[in-house]
Amino acid sequence: MKAIQVENGVLVWADAADEACGPGQVRIRVSASAVNRADLVQVSGGYPPPPGASPVLGLECAGSVVEIGEGVQSVAVGDAVCALLAGGGYAEEVVVPAGQVLPVPAGLNMTQAAALPEVFATAYLNIYMEAGLRRQEKVVVHAGASGVGTAAIQLLKASGNPCFVTAGTAEKIAQCVALGADAGFNRHEGAFLDAVTAWAGEGGVDVILDPVGASYLADNLAALGLEGRLVLIGLMGGVQAELNLGLMMMKRLRIIGSTLRARSIGEKALVMDALRERVWPLIEDGEIKPIIEAEVPLPEAQRAHELVAANDTVGKVVLTLG
Repeated sequence: MKAIQVENGVLVWADAADEACGPGQVRIRVSASAVNRADLVQVSGGYPPPPGASPVLGLECAGSVVEIGEGVQSVAVGDAVCALLAGGGYAEEVVVPAGQVLPVPAGLNMTQAAALPEVFATAYLNIYMEAGLRRQEKVVVHAGASGVGTAAIQLLKASGNPCFVTAGTAEKIAQCVALGADAGFNRHEGAFLDAVTAWAGEGGVDVILDPVGASYLADNLAALGLEGRLVLIGLMGGVQAELNLGLMMMKRLRIIGSTLRARSIGEKALVMDALRERVWPLIEDGEIKPIIEAEVPLPEAQRAHELVAANDTVGKVVLTLG
């Protein structure tokens, strides 16, 4: 088969080895994949795939099932599916555990379906499962215009949770508000703390979803109210910062570090089961939708990475094939 290979830091469409489809696995002929910022970090050498995962880029895909391994009963050959991957999505075919595969939601095409698995799994896992969000609790979503951010905003609107976002331009904030955010702050205008405090009121916010890390830590902790939860899902703003332990104790705060890619197959299957039960019906009803900035042919993945790296996109850049 062919897949994207990294040659001297450049993405090229080249021959790659086929992967065997073993027990409990599904082989998918890829129609579309999507770019995640983790892919860019992997190219730079900062985010290697977990042991046993494909070295090929790509954390999600949509396509057709062409082979099932022994014991697989959840899908059949010919099914239209999308999948959460530990790697391998930038290729003509990918092999994935069956528990990480879901049907394409009714009414969506393959391009739209490829924009779902990674960002909705990340948002749902960290907001509802890790942070244990309750109805009406207030949430801050940093990088609100990102793929995870646009997924989180829509989930929060559906679950009745007020949402404040940070983003890089007024236009991005406006698009986040159109998706369901209550308000937002342009990160280029200084610290977000005063704006979040004014929005949340005296009680502060309950949950913060943060892909930034160190540079936001102090203001995140200050913005949280009693028993607030900060979920760290990225480190774009650094890995080390001073921590006010007294503030954590007084407010009974929790800091939750979270990644999705390296979790076990069983853990990922639980997340995907939750998406199928609670999120897929909302997508099929039109209450939630994939947000796609651009479509780029998969062999031109280098151009897609450059689009994402420029930080001008809202939602996903999808890679299409055939």
